[in-house]
Amino acid sequence: MPGPAAFRAAFTLKWDWLRRQSLTNTLALMRIDEMLASTRPVFSVEFFPPKTDEGRQTLFETVEVLRKLDPHFFSVTYGAGGATREGTLDTTRAIRDQYDSEAMAHLSCVGETVESLREIIDRIADAGIENILALRGDPPRGEKDFEQPEGGLGSASDLAALIHETHPEIALGGACFPEVHPEAPSLEADLAYLKTKIDNGVSFLITQLFFDNQLYFDFVPAARAAGIDVPIIPGVMPMTGFRQIARISELCEATIPDPLALAMEALDGDERAEFELGVAYATQQCADLLRRGAPGIHLYALNRSPATRAILGALHASKPWEEPATAGAA
Repeated sequence: MPGPAAFRAAFTLKWDWLRRQSLTNTLALMRIDEMLASTRPVFSVEFFPPKTDEGRQTLFETVEVLRKLDPHFFSVTYGAGGATREGTLDTTRAIRDQYDSEAMAHLSCVGETVESLREIIDRIADAGIENILALRGDPPRGEKDFEQPEGGLGSASDLAALIHETHPEIALGGACFPEVHPEAPSLEADLAYLKTKIDNGVSFLITQLFFDNQLYFDFVPAARAAGIDVPIIPGVMPMTGFRQIARISELCEATIPDPLALAMEALDGDERAEFELGVAYATQQCADLLRRGAPGIHLYALNRSPATRAILGALHASKPWEEPATAGAA
C-alpha cells in the first residue's frame, strides 16, 4: 500500500470532491442477504446505542449526514441488560422508520435466558426489523472469561439457530476473525466453529477490524476451503485517533502494521494530522479491498460522521470496484 504522503494526497483530493457533491439515498429497504445477492459493493456503518440525550442527538445527526452517501444499511451494537439493551432496539427502529434506511440489530447471549432471548427476537421482528447480527458477546466488564448464563445460550451458533428456528424470515449475520478469534486454539478450529454458524442459518459474515488487507485475503480462501460459502464483508475502523484506536485494537487483539504505527507515532499527538492520515489510510485500504473483490465495506464509525463521510465520498468518487480486478477474494 502507498506511503503516508500518498495517503494525505488521496484524502485531500477526495475530500474536495465530497464537498462538491450531494448524493441522494434512493435505496429500497431490503434484507441484507438480498442486498449482497444483487448489489456490489454493499456499504454499511456501525453505531453503538447512545446513553444520553446529547449522544442520541449526535448519533442521529450522523445518520442524517451519512444517509446522503448511500450506505446500504446501518447496524447497532448490543448492550446486555437494561436501558442499553432497549437502546439497541429503539435506535435500530428509529433508523429504519424515521430515516427510511435499512438497519440491523446486534443481539448477544450475555446475561439472557433462552426465554428472554425469544422475547427480544419477537420484539425485533414485531418492529419490522429484518436483519440481526447474532453474537455470543464479550464477558461482562470486570470478568475475564465468558460464562454461559443460567438458562441461556453459550455461543453465537446456538443463538443463530434459535433466531432461525423462530423467525426464518430474518436475515442473519455473524462475526468472523481474520486474525483468529482470541479464544480459538487454531485457525482450523475457528473455521470449523464458524461453519456451524452457517449451518444454523447465518447468511453473511462481517469481519473484526483489521489494518493489513492480506489478513482478509488469506482468511477468505481458508474459509471457502472449510465450506463457508457466504459473503464475507471486511470490517474497517479508520484510525482517526492513534491512542484510542490502538486501545480498541489491543482489546480486539487486532494487530497494527509497523509502518502505520510508526507514521502515527511520528505525528507526535497532532490530532488533525492523525485524523487525516487515518482517514487516508482507511480510504486506500477500502479501495484495495473493493478492487480485489470484497463484496462491500463495513465501517466502524464510533457514532461520528467526518471520517466515514470522507471515506464513503472518496469511494463513490473513485469507484475502485469498477477497475480491472486483481488477485483477491470475493
